Formats: sequence, structure tokens, C-alpha cells
Amino acid sequence: MSQETCTLATQLIRGMGSFFKNCACARQSRCSHPYAIRYRDATGRQREEMGYATQQSALDRLNKVYEEKRNTPRQQADLKRQIGKQRFGQYASTWLTRQRHYAPGSVRSVNQVLNSQVLPVLESRRMNTFTSTVVEDFVMSMEERSVGLAAQQNAFDTLKKIVLDAHRRGGITEDPFDGVIPPEYIPRKITIPALDEIHALKEAGSDALRIIIDLMSGCGLRNGEAYAANLERMVADDVYRITEQIEGKTRQPSRLKHRKPGEFRESPMPSTVRESLLRYEKEYGADADGYLLRTQRSAYWAHTTLQYQWGTAKKRAGITRRLTTYSLRHFFASNCLGRGIPITDVAEWMGHKNITMTFKIYRHLMPASIGRAARLLNEGL
Repeated sequence: MSQETCTLATQLIRGMGSFFKNCACARQSRCSHPYAIRYRDATGRQREEMGYATQQSALDRLNKVYEEKRNTPRQQADLKRQIGKQRFGQYASTWLTRQRHYAPGSVRSVNQVLNSQVLPVLESRRMNTFTSTVVEDFVMSMEERSVGLAAQQNAFDTLKKIVLDAHRRGGITEDPFDGVIPPEYIPRKITIPALDEIHALKEAGSDALRIIIDLMSGCGLRNGEAYAANLERMVADDVYRITEQIEGKTRQPSRLKHRKPGEFRESPMPSTVRESLLRYEKEYGADADGYLLRTQRSAYWAHTTLQYQWGTAKKRAGITRRLTTYSLRHFFASNCLGRGIPITDVAEWMGHKNITMTFKIYRHLMPASIGRAARLLNEGL
């Protein structure tokens, strides 16, 4: 060992780690090969890092790691160690119970993704062993199993939320998703009903179904949100406030998707929708809390009620092409964007968690297409 190496090596106190070169050069202190370091992180796991050009840069890194460990309280270090040693299945279960802002339907969706895609592959893996290679292998395993792109993205997003939660809490030292390319899901071409098809469905359907159609095509509500049609939500002549949804299986009011309890959003309410709600209330009345839609067996609508009535109305209207009730939301977005309303507003009114998915699905409907932009730019020139 050279004098330079010995001098630096004596600066490494117990528990700091070590630096070295992996080459077989006779005079390592003067060769061009990079240095590597070896140390134990706050969770007690041994790590190696390579690529340090000089001994001093390797020593600086070891000093930084040592100071971080020394300044970490014992209780916090123990917690990080416990998180790191947990199996993914156990950590995922506790993580989900902490997501108190999730609606019951969201909890079921996450459990379905975990049980069908993630846990069969990663359930027994310790949290502190997650690396970018592990994540990439997981993505490849879904490709090998011919999992659809939409399901791949859902599984990837769920895995990322759970693993990065452990990373933020110190159980995983490095970000395992750094540099990993996620599965790219491009939504298939959407089906937008024509206005005459909407009118035909309203003519063929029940009065209650017309309320659903009006709220979804006119205000952009989701199915469950439309089930909760309520006169009290008309907070102005042209504004409808969405405060809840009717959970499809339990037929009980539940908080909105992507919202905490008590949170709401508001959507513009065309006069045709307002008149439709008032007309229904005049004909059938509302309950003491203002709710309009109910069945003979339940105080609220649910998915089974909608499926039956939608299928019946489509058949009576002679509509054979693939149209679902969700197509009514697409009509709302198309109507907004086609009239120049900013996509940021549309995303907020529709209750999207972020604008990314709104862009992916509806960008081609925006009037500012690349061809139109070229014409406008040419006018400016």
C-alpha cells in the first residue's frame, strides 16, 4: 500500500467504512481506475458504491454517510431497520390501512391490483432489497405474462406508491425507481356519443335514467356521483356541487374519488340539466335530504340498476355501436374542449387526480391542434 493510501486510510474511524480499487495495478494510487467505497447504511445493510475519481472524493462520501448515521437518533435508526426488514406483502398491507383518504372502491381496486399482479411476484421480498433492477425485472415479468398495458401501468403505479413510501421513511436508502422506464399506456380511442344518440337514449329511457344521462353528459359526473343526484347540490343556477358518490356495491354514500372526506368539487350546470332535475323533483319528489334517485328496494341507485336500464334504453333506441355510460363523460369533455374551454378546467370539473390522464385521453379533441396552430402562426407571420 502506498504512503498516500496509508495516510488516508488512517482517517477512517471504526464504523465509517473503507475505500479501495478493484483493479490489479501495481501502483493503484497512480492508476486511472476509479475508487469504490464500502459501508453500512443506517439500516445496517452493507453497501458498495463505485465511480469515485480520487481518494479524496471517496473519503468525502464516506464522511457524509458516517455523519448522517451518527446524527440519526437511535429510535429512528431502529425504525428504518424494521421497515427495511419487512416483507413487501406485510408492508403493502400496513401501507394500505394508512391511506385513510382512499374511498372503499379505491381500496378494492388497489387490493385487486396487488393480488393479481404484484404480490404473486414480490410478496416475500424484503423492502431493503428493492433496487432499480428488481423493479425492471418486475416490469419484464408482466410483459412475459402478456399483461395488458393498462394493467401494467396500474401495477407499476401501485408498486411505486408503496415502495417510495418505504424510501421516504428510510427503509430503503436509494430510490429504486430512479432511471426506470415505466410501462407506457396510451388509452385506446374513445367512443363519443353523438348528440342525437344522447337524445334518443333519453327518449327511450326512464325518467330516472334521463337524470343520470343529463348529469354525466352535461356536468361530467361519474356514475356513482350521478346516483347521488340531489337538489341541494345546485348551489347556484349554473353550478352543481359534487360532494359524494354512491358506492356501487354497498349502495351507501361515500367520499369522492381522489378527495378526502368533506372535500368537494364544482362543475358548470347547463340550464337543460337544471330544468331536468327540477322537472324530476316536481314529478316524483325528493327525500328529506334532497336525493332524487331511488329504487323499490333501495334508497339509492347502484351499478346493477344502471346496467339494466342503460341496456334497455340502448335496445329501444336502436343503438348498436359500443356505447357505455362512461361515454357520456367523454361527450362532456368533447363538448368543453371543442368550444375552447381550457383543459385544466375540464380536468378539475371531471375530478381527475392530475391533468396527465386528461391530456392523454382528450388532447386530440382540443381545438388547438397542430394543424390549426400552424395556420394561426402563419397568420402572425
